[in-house]
Amino acid sequence: MTTPRLRDVAERAGVSIRTVSNVVNGYAPVSDEKRARVEAAVAELGYRPNLTARNLKSGRTGMLALVVPELDVPYFSELARAVVTKARQHGYTVVIDQTDGEPDRERELIMGDSLAAMFDGVILSPLALSQADLAQRDPTSSRPLVLLGERIAESAYDHVAIDNVEAARAATEHLLDLGRTRIAAVGDQPWETGETAQLRTRGYREAHQARKRKVDESLIVTTRRFHRFNGAEAMAGLLQHPKGPPDAVFCYNDLLALGAIRTLLTHGVRVPEDIAVVGFDDIEAGRYNTPSLTTISPNKATIAWLAVDRMIARLGKRSDSGPVELWAPYELIVRESSGGAHPVAGGSQA
Repeated sequence: MTTPRLRDVAERAGVSIRTVSNVVNGYAPVSDEKRARVEAAVAELGYRPNLTARNLKSGRTGMLALVVPELDVPYFSELARAVVTKARQHGYTVVIDQTDGEPDRERELIMGDSLAAMFDGVILSPLALSQADLAQRDPTSSRPLVLLGERIAESAYDHVAIDNVEAARAATEHLLDLGRTRIAAVGDQPWETGETAQLRTRGYREAHQARKRKVDESLIVTTRRFHRFNGAEAMAGLLQHPKGPPDAVFCYNDLLALGAIRTLLTHGVRVPEDIAVVGFDDIEAGRYNTPSLTTISPNKATIAWLAVDRMIARLGKRSDSGPVELWAPYELIVRESSGGAHPVAGGSQA
């Protein structure tokens, strides 16, 4: 079987060879319609650019860095898979690193000059960086930076996120619509690096306010991390609440929710009959849990597409505009943990 060439992709997509080159290498603006045709042809034919020739000509490495806080959090591993898949279509290899939320490590990855020789650009989901940290970096650096998540907004860099306030509000409204009256929120983080959690708490509050329901502050539970243990521990505390357990729980990620469900089941509490549970992230483990987990599903494929597209645009100098704020969609997927069916195939895939 012959290796597909640039010409083959052009013929399949019905465009010129120059247009294919522009899409693959990000050299110049291309219409969305032509870009979609070229990317589809690339995927169908399995075309791979000649990286050695391209990198020698451009002075690049052909490698991108994806930096996340914790790789053992499934949301980030599923997102990483989507980023790798998208970058591969442009002929880039992705190297993945984690920071454990350490400020010095995150600063090193955006400021370290030695890394410029290793990667053409960095896609970063920061946990500890501040606006002041980013202000020390030259936004015109030859090594572009694209930010993910909510930790840094309104910066000098392209930023991809979902609307956490509206998503959390949708999750809480779902529980209110079920007639639940005492809804706990698990995962609040009222400190400087807890922006994501704070936005989800805001959405939880707004849902109550819209229904003219008073928020019971004692039902908002702080967790240091978003791991199963934290969810299990928080749920154990809620079962001992002086006013009695809640009748529903909105957890700020799926791991917290899975930990909470484990505690409920070991204490003989029925889910969702006694306590309904909703998570956030739509990780694979939640789809196959018993009960299957109702969750907010961020579109990880779109997040990856937007992040890689902005990186390719910056590398190809086809984007001379200022920083771009991009929003990816989300959806509420109702499953067994709040009384829905078990649509395993219906969950969004990374």
